[in-house]
Amino acid sequence: MFTVDKPARILVVRLGAMGDIIHTLPAVASLKHSYPGSHLTWAVEPKWAPLLADNPFVDRLALFARGGLRSLAESWRDLRSARYDFAVDFQGLVKSALVASAARPDRIFGFHHTQVRERTAALFYSNKTLSGAVHVVDKNLDLARAAGAANILRTFPLPAGFPEGDLPAGDFVLASPLAGWRAKQWPADSYRLLALRLRRELGIPLVLNAPPGAVLPEMEGALPHFSGLPGLLFATRRAAAVVGVDSGPLHLAAALSRPGVAIFGPTDPARNGPYGDSLKVLRSPAALTTYKRGEVVDESMRQISPDAVFQALKAALGERRPAAGCVV
Repeated sequence: MFTVDKPARILVVRLGAMGDIIHTLPAVASLKHSYPGSHLTWAVEPKWAPLLADNPFVDRLALFARGGLRSLAESWRDLRSARYDFAVDFQGLVKSALVASAARPDRIFGFHHTQVRERTAALFYSNKTLSGAVHVVDKNLDLARAAGAANILRTFPLPAGFPEGDLPAGDFVLASPLAGWRAKQWPADSYRLLALRLRRELGIPLVLNAPPGAVLPEMEGALPHFSGLPGLLFATRRAAAVVGVDSGPLHLAAALSRPGVAIFGPTDPARNGPYGDSLKVLRSPAALTTYKRGEVVDESMRQISPDAVFQALKAALGERRPAAGCVV
């Protein structure tokens, strides 16, 4: 296993997105913890930086802004201003590999070319890791081990966030109905039926969260909540339970050990599901695994009934736990 004798200067690259950054937190914590006295820099896109606020395992953020040549040149100069003993590219894209290479580290660790989204990225790596793990969190931990992480921490240090928008004064169930692609979404009418039943039988409102500017369907019994990442963090910690699909907000809820339900269809919950045991996964036995970015709701998502979600939520609400800052 690779090690550095002196206090190491480490660069980790995971530019985005929300769920992917959350899935990388334990690996980064393990690296920092395994190299006493090390200085760790995380290269990330500015929009996701709030997820890393006050992270005790990250000494510095290198904000890698998208945009024109000027912003790109500024990001490049920032990376080259420091000397790194090694870099770890958790993203596996040519873009992220170029970011790691631009910092001129002595070594670059990344996944084997058969396990990255863009095989050309592996050409930039001096050390290539072939992981046998299934879940993305565990794959990232394998890559951290290859880079010298001897002390593994399955921890998710996330900031507290702060209130944005209006939330109910009492208990509520939080749902984030949007996803990166429509095939992973649960039908709007299913949320409507769930909201009505939560109000009628449990007296609890369903709150639908989305980023500012997004369009949410109006539905009886549900309350809209628009917020950025800090507001989502705050609302997730406050929620009595959550309903999620395969998207960043679900992985945030899992990292905070929130109870609730995860609805899966075309993507594999063994690989991309909520990490830990706080969320019950519902998936149709007939679901076929695919990562094609479908533009219509997948039929397997329609097969998860509002009644099944309500019953799972009812059980979760009876076993609720306080919000956590870390999962170990």
